Order: sequence, then C-alpha cells, then structure tokens
Amino acid sequence: MEKAPKLKVGVIGVGALGRHHARLYAQSPNAEVVGIYDVQRDTAAAVGEEFGLKVFHDWRELAESCEAFSVAVPANYHASSTLPLLEMGKHVLVEKPIAASVPEAEAMVESARRHNCVFGVGHVERFNPAMDFLEKYAHETRFVEAHRLAKYPPPRPGMPRRGTEVSVVLDLMIHDIDLLLHMVNSEVERFDVVGIPVLSKTEDIVNARIKFVNGSCASLTASRVSQEPLRRFRVFQENSYISMDYGRHFGMVIKRNRIGLARKDVNLDDKNALAAELEDFIAAVNQSKLTGKVCDPRIPGEEGLKALRLAVAIENEARRYNEHYGFKFSPCSPDDFE
Repeated sequence: MEKAPKLKVGVIGVGALGRHHARLYAQSPNAEVVGIYDVQRDTAAAVGEEFGLKVFHDWRELAESCEAFSVAVPANYHASSTLPLLEMGKHVLVEKPIAASVPEAEAMVESARRHNCVFGVGHVERFNPAMDFLEKYAHETRFVEAHRLAKYPPPRPGMPRRGTEVSVVLDLMIHDIDLLLHMVNSEVERFDVVGIPVLSKTEDIVNARIKFVNGSCASLTASRVSQEPLRRFRVFQENSYISMDYGRHFGMVIKRNRIGLARKDVNLDDKNALAAELEDFIAAVNQSKLTGKVCDPRIPGEEGLKALRLAVAIENEARRYNEHYGFKFSPCSPDDFE
C-alpha cells in the first residue's frame, strides 16, 4: 500500500514542552514541520535556529499552510489558541490540561465534532512502557497511590512561572487523574480533598482520596513546592502489583502465577513517550483523511474533558474544605524558598 504523504504540521507555543514537539515532529518520517509560532519571538527564533525550522510571526499565516497542529501554550490560553484552529478545520493535539475551565473544554470538544477534526489531548503518561502492561489488566485495578512532587518552577521574564497560571491539580495531578480514570472503569462515588496555596494564588499542594462505585479507590498527592522531586505511580490489582518511578526511569511488575510471584522490571526509557504520542496523533489524522471519518487518537478530547471535570471538582472541594474550617492563606514570596 502506498505510504501516506508527510503530514504538514505546525507548533504553536515552543517553550519548555513545545520545543520538544517541534524537535520530534522534525525527526518524524511521517511529518513535515511547516513552521512554529510563539508570542515570545525570542523563544521562537531560538527554537527555529536550533532545529532549522521556519518561524512565523502570524499564526494565521502558519495555519493556512498546515493540516494539523500541536498547541503547547500556557493552560489558560489553550481554548483561545485551539478554538480558532478547529474552526478552520485544522486537526489539533493540545497539551494537558485540555483547558483551564470545563466550559472552555466543552466548547473545544464541540467545535472539533462540528468541524470533523481530530482532536487529542497530550496526556503523555499514557504512552510510557509500563502502561502497555497496565492497560491489559486495567479492569482488575483495586487501589492506586500516586505521588507527583516537584520543586517550585523558576521565574520567567515577563511571564508567570511555568504551570502556576493554574492550580497544582491542573498543572501536575491531572496526569494521574487521567491514568486513574483510564484504568478504573467506574463512576466516582465520593472524594475527600485537602489542599493549600503556599507560593501561588492557587493550590500548590493537594491530596485527594477518591472512592469509585465499583469499590476501587485511589490516593493522589501533587505538590509543586517540594524540596525533592518525586514521580511515582503504584497500582494494586487483583493478581499483580505495578510500581513506576519516573524519576529513576524504573518500573516493576510483580504478578501472581501458579507457582508464586514473578517479577518483571521495566525500563521507562525503552521508548520516547512524547514521540509515541505525536506518532499516534499523526496516524489518527492520516486514517481520518483516508477514510473520510474522524479517527480518534489514543486520548481524544472527550477523555481530556472527563479528566478536567474531576480535576476541577477536586479543586473546588479543596477550597470548600478551607472555607468550611475558616482556613485562610497568604501566599509567601517565592524568594523565601530560594
């Protein structure tokens, strides 16, 4: 069968994460990077020079020459950057979270549906090697424990610190919320949440304990004010235990068999998760073009919206808890912690 022509792609937002979208598209045998755009012209120029990519100073001009886009701008600009592209009939992969609010996300999903666009959300953890095993036994998940801890992000001239335009729930915990909802095929029954702002105007550390209708439960902790980074995701299933330590690039699977317990170690560097995510998006667009029917990527907009709804509910519960008990917080200066 004849190979599909290279997909003409553009990248909007080439900061800390977007530059890797641009780099990996440029390396892909299935994509042609038409160009990149960033409101910070110095950033765009640096990335363009680094990877030999054309820099556009008007996103509309870039859009006219592209079929598909990665959008990797700050979360509070996801909707305003993505909706115009969808309305032009462009296929879009937007970084997580899908948007900063549920109404914005709903509008994005509806626009993609109305304009027959492939619309994916960049929950990249779904593409790590350990997930290949987790997905096979997702229906057996009984308890999940996740810790996603990071240092407070460094300052950026003229911009908020990376991720702090939203709470730590939308910044970091959203990764684990998406994984959790993917593995536990059940409605949420109830949840308890505590969370406080420390350096930001929104929550910087949050713990959520979530109970599902089918009896499964989870404890998720996210912090962006930790002294030591930690990214660990542990899953207890009926016949197995899976632990993933992203900081050490190591995973472990212990599974019960007829003679006892069998252990398998997983190297989380076995594949580039972001590259796999981009190739999945490219394949979905090409399949859609071939069949004339929209083919969803692995994480379609509807699943990004589902994760956002629970994330926002967790945020709201943290704030309700603090209000109920009369807890008031005055964020410190980040300089006090540096």
